[in-house]
Amino acid sequence: MKIQNKTLLITGGTGSFGHAVLNRFLLTDHFSEIRIFSRDEKKQDDMRIQLNNDKLKFYIGDVRDYNSVERAMRGVDYVFHAAALKQVPSCEFFPLEAAKTNVFGTQNVIDAAVVNKVNKVICLSTDKAAYPINAMGISKALMEKVAVAASRNLKDTTVCLTRYGNVMASRGSVIPLFLKQIKEGNPITITDPNMTRFLMSLDEAVELVLFAFEHGNPGDLFVNKAPAGTIGDLAQALKELCNVDTEIKIIGTRHGEKLYETLCTREEMQKAEDMGDFYRIPADNRDLNYAQYFSEGEVAVAKIEDYHSHNTEQQDVEGMKKLLSNLPLIRKEVFGENVAQMPG
Repeated sequence: MKIQNKTLLITGGTGSFGHAVLNRFLLTDHFSEIRIFSRDEKKQDDMRIQLNNDKLKFYIGDVRDYNSVERAMRGVDYVFHAAALKQVPSCEFFPLEAAKTNVFGTQNVIDAAVVNKVNKVICLSTDKAAYPINAMGISKALMEKVAVAASRNLKDTTVCLTRYGNVMASRGSVIPLFLKQIKEGNPITITDPNMTRFLMSLDEAVELVLFAFEHGNPGDLFVNKAPAGTIGDLAQALKELCNVDTEIKIIGTRHGEKLYETLCTREEMQKAEDMGDFYRIPADNRDLNYAQYFSEGEVAVAKIEDYHSHNTEQQDVEGMKKLLSNLPLIRKEVFGENVAQMPG
């Protein structure tokens, strides 16, 4: 990256993604100041003590509160917007709360960035925003629309997005849950063994955001190409790595869960640009005055397939074991190595 001595703000910066970004940049000269914006003072204090770096500055606030965001944004050059409600069940029971954080919170971040002439804002989205069936995915899909709509009329601030699938071993994901169940001698609880999910490491998630950082035009959406595998194979791979014969218990699909996740819809794949490890989906910058909105269709769309976790490269149990063996959580908890680990 050519960026040097700039100021970066990470909303939701105490989470897994924020820690991964700090691991990447804290000891470089890309940023002379990195601001962590979140509402959890305990996690901020833990991070402050753990990292003990004068480059880090901490701001208590909530993306739902524009004034707190705006104050934290003063003098900022770049923003990674990672703050969100991400858990499918909690968003399902409290959909209005998901909308307040994921939709209106994103608008607050963008508005504050524009007022302070921030160079670029990268908004983080999820595969659940493509063909969404649950409140979390719907709120993230609307977040994407908010960001793209804002990007059309901005001069000084570039707003673009990334969308990625499950991040392995991130807080609240199934890998830490499965490990906990194995260690406690309880059955591994699986909703559907045939359910597939994309498999990405935190480092790969950061690489996607950094790629958008460098190459993003207003309204662009970047998607990382990633392998996938079944939840059943994932559980079996963990059992073999831990050298246990723990029972696998099928509990049935939870409300709001899909059999597979889509990273790019077929409508997006029609205009997607293949950039090697990534897809770039440019914004649709037409206004309402175009014929296809009212009277004309698009024949080519029907011939294109989505990019989803059933048709991407599939990992078997052995492939899963190789991917899992590189994760800091597995290296520490299973292999006993002394490695840095993201907060759980």
